[in-house]
Amino acid sequence: MGNLHHLVFPDDDSEQAKTLRYMPAQGKIALRRRDYGGQRMNFNPILQPACSQREDATGEITFYMKGADVVMAGIVQYNDWLEEECGNMAREGLRVLVVAKKSLTEEQYQDFEARYVQAKLSVHDRSLKVATVIESLEMEMELLCLTGVEDQLQVDVRPTLETLRNAGMKVWMLTGDKLETATCTAKNAHLVTRNQDIHIFRPVTNRGEAHLELNAFRRKHDCALVISGDSLEVCLKYYEYEFMELACQCPAVVCCRCAPTQKAQIVRLLQERTGKLTCAVGDGGNDVSMIQEADCGVGVEGKEGKQASLAADFSVTQFKHLGRLLMVHGRNSYKRSAGLSQFVIHRSLCISTMQAVFSSVFYFASVPLYQGFLIIGYSTIYTMFPVFSLVLDKDVKSEVAMLYPELYKDLLKGRPLSYKTFLIWVLISIYQGSIIMYGALLLFESEFVHIVAISFTALILTELLMVALTIQTWHWLMIVAELLSLSCYIASLVFLHEFIDVYFITTVSFLWKVTVITLVSCLPLYVLKYLRRKFSPPSYSKLTS
Repeated sequence: MGNLHHLVFPDDDSEQAKTLRYMPAQGKIALRRRDYGGQRMNFNPILQPACSQREDATGEITFYMKGADVVMAGIVQYNDWLEEECGNMAREGLRVLVVAKKSLTEEQYQDFEARYVQAKLSVHDRSLKVATVIESLEMEMELLCLTGVEDQLQVDVRPTLETLRNAGMKVWMLTGDKLETATCTAKNAHLVTRNQDIHIFRPVTNRGEAHLELNAFRRKHDCALVISGDSLEVCLKYYEYEFMELACQCPAVVCCRCAPTQKAQIVRLLQERTGKLTCAVGDGGNDVSMIQEADCGVGVEGKEGKQASLAADFSVTQFKHLGRLLMVHGRNSYKRSAGLSQFVIHRSLCISTMQAVFSSVFYFASVPLYQGFLIIGYSTIYTMFPVFSLVLDKDVKSEVAMLYPELYKDLLKGRPLSYKTFLIWVLISIYQGSIIMYGALLLFESEFVHIVAISFTALILTELLMVALTIQTWHWLMIVAELLSLSCYIASLVFLHEFIDVYFITTVSFLWKVTVITLVSCLPLYVLKYLRRKFSPPSYSKLTS
């Protein structure tokens, strides 16, 4: 946030504008009293953002209030310079704030206080009555001055937005600023490029005007849209589907003078009309509803407090961190979660297929293949560490993912987690479970009494090899997980003598036959993976070579 502040007074002919150093106040005005230049300042939280000042000499009370120009224009007395000066500041990219005052006598203040206390004690419609009392005070105020604060961009906002666009994301800017300020900010942030056409949606108040303006906007192509909150509300009321269809085709959309509820409404409409996932980024309390409505909310900790950060799913200290959050951590998280979830399904379905084959051989008798510690150990110490080590896997380095945001576009197609990949893993599970069980029955027909030791050993080896097949980039913890799981199984054979004959599994016949079963279940998958990489390599293969 910048500190350059313009302070304009209405009745100063010699000096129309003074430039001061200004730092926006943090938090809200609390109920307190203090001495200020021999005058007593009374701050009341019900008047936020306002305060009252009592002068001890005359007993006159002055009520001060600040707010946005569109709100204060209906509160202050008539003047001929407010709108012009606000427009001048907005075109410079400044955020405008209007300050007004009103002198109250002791009797007026006592009357207001009595009516306010009575409204606060009401049982029915308390909020409405309190708002009515406060609004009776906020009228016919004297315009004091208006301020313009330069809202400077944070570091690397422009390259971050460029990264998001290259990754295939549509960026919408929802702000409460004036139209001119929002347009200037969008250009400075390169959300709208300098040579890009901008269609400023004219103010509309009824259905006919909205229809004509939508037709005018429909004739333009590859054009950024700038629309105010009032016009947006009219369009959504009468032409919601048509407006959303046209807006989603724009390279960039700027919605100015948006209320917090409108921001949440736009996010919800984008989810419903496009069926896409939405990510809302904000740094103020008026962004909370938008952040909570989106599929993923990101709060930026700034000078406006931590309300957005506390309400968001993720919190960052600067906007530029959003690029790494999505391009690196978001991409890796999605691909890892997809691989892990499907592998957990494969692990359970594989042993279920073996049980089904075993039962069919024995005329569908309800006899469990594995009992006791075997079935528990299979899902825990024998396969847990290698499977969960997949969360460390990554296809490209972080630097490459940031340098080529186009890699993120693959995720938009949903290929890592889809019906197709799920069906492939189901077929793999059925194939491997059948091969292990039928292979054990054919090769060990004479040693059928050791069917548990044969099939279980082949199953453990198959799972460990499948994890190695799935990994893209090896991490030292993955190697440790593989060796640790294999060591745990070998060490536990001493305690599993009631299920597995230790002397039998040390024979040469057992070793080579189990090796053959394991190779038949895994080797074809390795060959298919090699051929796929050879003839249909992934998009990142050239970047990793």
